[in-house]
Amino acid sequence: MTDLKEIKAPIREHIATFEDKFKLSMKSNVPLLDKVTHYIIKRKGKQMRPMFVFFAAGICGNINESTHRAASLIELLHTATLVHDDVVDDSNIRRGYFSINALWKNKIAVLVGDYLLSRGLLLALDNNEFNLLKIVSNATREMSEGELLQIEKARRLDIEEHIYFEIIRKKTASLIASCCAAGAESVGAKPEIVAKMHQFGEYVGIAFQIKDDLFDYQDSKTIGKPNGIDIKEQKMTLPLIYMLNNSSFLEKRRVVNIVKNHNNEPDKVAEIIEKVNNSGGIEYSTQKMIGYQEKAFGLLHEFPESPMRNSLEQLVVFTTERNK
Repeated sequence: MTDLKEIKAPIREHIATFEDKFKLSMKSNVPLLDKVTHYIIKRKGKQMRPMFVFFAAGICGNINESTHRAASLIELLHTATLVHDDVVDDSNIRRGYFSINALWKNKIAVLVGDYLLSRGLLLALDNNEFNLLKIVSNATREMSEGELLQIEKARRLDIEEHIYFEIIRKKTASLIASCCAAGAESVGAKPEIVAKMHQFGEYVGIAFQIKDDLFDYQDSKTIGKPNGIDIKEQKMTLPLIYMLNNSSFLEKRRVVNIVKNHNNEPDKVAEIIEKVNNSGGIEYSTQKMIGYQEKAFGLLHEFPESPMRNSLEQLVVFTTERNK
């Protein structure tokens, strides 16, 4: 599989410029705030979201200042949601490092999240980027709805497949969709092209989340992280839903009981992982993931071939065929 460095080649200079602009967009006169945002910047991930923005822009037109603002806007709003998520989940670790709330406590973490959100809103408003703001605000709304829908459904553990897809479309796919739509919008693409890029991003996001679900049922030595985490957190993933839909009433009741009441017992969690692996749930979910990947490629191939398009295709492969 092509590595990220190679995939990034057509936008390498833009990403480097973006990093400087993103740092500036976080700047504050409050020393404590600068200390926290510096910590956030030093621990940024693979920069997948800015990559989707720049590739979408490059396919639809010429990357410009508006594209850089689109990437910064998405990163600011997304980082704000991550900081708030860690508070909500009472999580002390983010990407292998201490979370903001672990180091500076919940009150500061919530305020930092609010600050990042306001910086994103002002970045758009100060530059009259109303269409970009609309795209990203819609994604933020959908992400919140997806999280709340998942919490509501997790209480009963009877999620049907169409509800599962509605949750991941809102919770995960809406963000990648907004990256692609914002990239297209930033170069002045027509509304139907912006909509097509949004749909492309949504398909990629759904495939990405199914891949994430599959990790929970793989050998932890292979993927470098513990399996069974989703079961411990009572999350209904596609492989588990498939297994439950193809189980007898008594078997289904036993599995639901384990997820609800014994989800911290390693032997019980291992039992569910084995059941899912034996049920055909892994194969079924993999086929669904490939189906969404192919839908994404179908839309992407409607654009002329170019280094940007080829790299975006490779980025889709990377996100859906990664090992961790």
